[in-house]
Amino acid sequence: MVFPVLLLCFLIGCVAGLRSMMAPAIVCAAAYLRWIHLDGTPLSFLNTMPALCLFTLFAIGELIADKLPKTPARTAPIGLIARIVTGGLSGAALALSAGKSTLAGIMLGAAGGIAGAFAGYYIRHGLVTQTKLPDFVVAVVEDLLAISGGLFLVSRM
Repeated sequence: MVFPVLLLCFLIGCVAGLRSMMAPAIVCAAAYLRWIHLDGTPLSFLNTMPALCLFTLFAIGELIADKLPKTPARTAPIGLIARIVTGGLSGAALALSAGKSTLAGIMLGAAGGIAGAFAGYYIRHGLVTQTKLPDFVVAVVEDLLAISGGLFLVSRM
């Protein structure tokens, strides 16, 4: 099944909304593995081993930090801004790879970052309160969804 590239830009932004560093880490992995092609673009640095290592470390750190009780909500200004920026970056990379409008990729990725942040927050909160599942369990499922969803999206490029 072929997905429209601009839809993928929005959806990778949604991944950033769930876990802000996961989307760029997955985009770096896809670029490094040549699933997407960023050579000769302003984002060609994303297909380097240093970028892949850095974003992967940030993503792992975020997976750990998300489980801590003092971690602020993703909808708080600093978390939301991070999701907008990383969603926009990730969306731009997918758009550039497909030869589409960089601005459209940025805007759709950023919009996905906002949508994913609020949807993820309310769905997680609702699941914890309605099902009485521990937050940790719901958070791990959310992690797995962000990782598998992000990998699925970049594999459609």
